[in-house]
Amino acid sequence: MIIDNTVIVRNLGIQPYQPIWHKMQAFTDQRNAETADEIWVLQHEPVFTQGQAGKEEHLLLTGDIPVVQVDRGGQVTYHGPGQLVIYLLLDLRRNKLGVRDVVTLMEKAVIATLQHYAVDAYAKPDAPGVYVGDAKIASLGLRVRRGCTFHGLALNLDMDLEPFLRINPCGYAGMAMTQLCTLVADADPQQATQWLVNYLTKEIGYNSVNHQTSLDSQ
Repeated sequence: MIIDNTVIVRNLGIQPYQPIWHKMQAFTDQRNAETADEIWVLQHEPVFTQGQAGKEEHLLLTGDIPVVQVDRGGQVTYHGPGQLVIYLLLDLRRNKLGVRDVVTLMEKAVIATLQHYAVDAYAKPDAPGVYVGDAKIASLGLRVRRGCTFHGLALNLDMDLEPFLRINPCGYAGMAMTQLCTLVADADPQQATQWLVNYLTKEIGYNSVNHQTSLDSQ
């Protein structure tokens, strides 16, 4: 895919949702053809996010968890501590990728990561995301602006799944949600994170990874 290309991977810990979303927008608006791609690895404080096609009817009883209307595709989902969020800030043209390619890449990355734990996961052509049995374990949502992506994927690792009961996840009433620690009792979330990031950087074709722990160097 890409020759001689470096990606910046930012490990950001637990972050509030809206400031990170606005920084993704700003980064995408300000980047140019020479700007290195970035992958942001983080968790969010509790929040429901409602995509561009989101319908109010899928918000059932949100309670004290805020709802944020966002500019990604898809319906409503939940983010919270213990869920791995990976945002892909990619130049599609430079990487010779289409939007469908990035969606497929994210799905394959999650499936490959879960295979390390002997968990059989799969993607659905009519409902983006990754599933184990009848339950969803990872959600996807992208936005493309100026030929570049932002937003990305959310993989449930070791979190409180109760808030998913307050919504119709991804617009599906009664959809069951699961997570890695339920399927594999001794799973290491940090190892799963590393496998997932390694898969993405390798498959996109970066030959160098610059690890950062903040957004200060932007």
